[in-house]
Amino acid sequence: MTDDSPLDSALLSRIDTSKPHQARVWNYWLGGKDNYPADRELAEKLRDVYPGMEDIARHTRVFLGRAVRYLAGKAGIRQFLDIGTGLPTVDHTHEVAQRVDPTSRVVYVDNDPLVLVHARALLASDPRGACDYIEADVREPDTILAFAAKTLDFSRPTALMLLGVMGTVFDDDQAYALVRRLMDALPSGSYLVFEDGTNIVKPDAAAAAERLRDKGEVYEYRLRTPAEITRFFDGLELVDPGVVSVSLWGLESEAFGLPPEVDAFCAVARKP
Repeated sequence: MTDDSPLDSALLSRIDTSKPHQARVWNYWLGGKDNYPADRELAEKLRDVYPGMEDIARHTRVFLGRAVRYLAGKAGIRQFLDIGTGLPTVDHTHEVAQRVDPTSRVVYVDNDPLVLVHARALLASDPRGACDYIEADVREPDTILAFAAKTLDFSRPTALMLLGVMGTVFDDDQAYALVRRLMDALPSGSYLVFEDGTNIVKPDAAAAAERLRDKGEVYEYRLRTPAEITRFFDGLELVDPGVVSVSLWGLESEAFGLPPEVDAFCAVARKP
């Protein structure tokens, strides 16, 4: 899709506003406007059983900015493959990266038609860089890599961004294999930026949310332990401070103490 792609009725008809969608629920928690009554109802139901869900969403968004600034700045990365990007809010990957270096190139991937509708905002690239959007699922790595190669040069170091997406893949072996397949396509010096939900900070609240999921009242999402998240980085070199809560990664100052942990853990790691 490009900036001037038409928004036809066939695309709009694929958006089911009667059922909540993860991307739109998170958009609501982040203060966005691209959500519907079903999304808001679910967001409030989740917040009732897990107070502070919006804090997880907001700390994850802040982590994205810190990680991209680190990669575009200190690590010198100029290419980003962002899978499961979600709906445009503020400080998306290309905005953060191109503030550091306008030549940065970003490819976004998502499987929600509403994200495709809003892809024009995602593609508002600095003309010195580039942005593109692929409608695909993380379970289609070969499709993603083939289309992303039209914008990104996979002979050069690239950052693979997987924030809040692998929880949609329940089978552990499949989830680890998908990440390996994507990282295997990237050269030495590339990075993995990963975040997903956990259940250790507020275990009782997380268990209540999972019961809603098991009753079919919440979108399908698999919470993993920090140890299980750490396995996604096998063979890679973790950047300090390693696997931690998103609220604690890349803090710019500890003058006023550390923020509380939230149930989403993350890390950034380099491919040797």
